[in-house]
Amino acid sequence: MKYWLLKTEPSVYSFDDLLKDKKTVWDGVANNAALICIRNARKGDLAIIYHTGDERQMTGIGEIISEPYPDPKEDNPKLVVFDIKPLKRLKTPVTLSQIKADKKYKDFALVKEARKSVLEVPEEYWNEFMKLSGTV
Repeated sequence: MKYWLLKTEPSVYSFDDLLKDKKTVWDGVANNAALICIRNARKGDLAIIYHTGDERQMTGIGEIISEPYPDPKEDNPKLVVFDIKPLKRLKTPVTLSQIKADKKYKDFALVKEARKSVLEVPEEYWNEFMKLSGTV
């Protein structure tokens, strides 16, 4: 199993929207590095939903429920998507400022590659984020 972080602007699509919809197609990704992450994701992997913009915080956990596939809305097979369902809201959001304040995360893609919208999360970090959020 792998772990991912999926960035979204909450005014466009929030974790609350995912809870309401029960599942969605994670689309709209065009960055090559982020598309590589989507191609490497597998059914059963877990993902942190991260709100960008003014919030800049991890808000919930979802489960990827399909293998990656070409975006049916696009006429470009390089643009891939997957389906995701919500699992649970984090008890306490984990903020970008918390992560940046801890030097052990200085090489984490959320800090180093701020514009990348889909990131792999090392298992060690995932476990730490779950503890920080009070979710475990």
